Amino acid sequence: MTGVSRPLVAVAHGSTDPRAAATVEQLLGAVGLRRPGLRVLTSYLDHAPPTPVKVLDGLAAGGAREAVVLPLLLTAAYHSKIDIPGVLSTVATRHPRFRMRTAGTLGPHPLLLGALERRLAETGVETGDPSTAVVLVSAGSSDPSANAVIESMARAWSARGWWAVRPAYASAARPAPAEAVRALREAGAPRVVVASYFLAPGYFADKVRTESLAAGATAVSAVLGAAPELAEIILQRYAEALHETRTVAAV
Repeated sequence: MTGVSRPLVAVAHGSTDPRAAATVEQLLGAVGLRRPGLRVLTSYLDHAPPTPVKVLDGLAAGGAREAVVLPLLLTAAYHSKIDIPGVLSTVATRHPRFRMRTAGTLGPHPLLLGALERRLAETGVETGDPSTAVVLVSAGSSDPSANAVIESMARAWSARGWWAVRPAYASAARPAPAEAVRALREAGAPRVVVASYFLAPGYFADKVRTESLAAGATAVSAVLGAAPELAEIILQRYAEALHETRTVAAV
């Protein structure tokens, strides 16, 4: 069985905001263009159809023998550690002969800094500008290891020449984006910009933009969306999953 015959089932968080699903579909469309012949299916953990269980059930019932399940998540936290394994267990019980390979989350990955810089450049921010401080904002998590990934990304990114790079979180952790913006301004940063570490538009991205600009940020980047770096990461994760021996099956 060749790699392209194994469908890729992408599992996104899901949102009540229709812009989110449209962005996910745009990103996965870009993946399909890069890999003709690869069947790419979309699913959502919450707020939008179809569920990953429904998509995987359909594949198994339709005669597929195997699929790669890829979390469209920027960090490994509750959804990738609890929700998605629960989905796989449910499907494996229903379809004992159907094998599921699990791919890693999108982040961390070196290409993500390039995607963040791409989005900042679209606002007129020069990469590594020594007069610019960056606030790297993620959704935030109650899982300390997920937040530690954002802290590590900020440290790595600061080496590219910025005045400073500081992490911030839209929920569940501190500092909040507005707090980080104000702290950098008070520390003397000539200019503060915000890099949005979100996959798709929605409540958090809108809130971060409004509150960061009110706190004195001069620019807030768009969400990562269908950045070509993300399409490349998805294909890398897919390939990695095919080369790993770990599969999920109720056998």
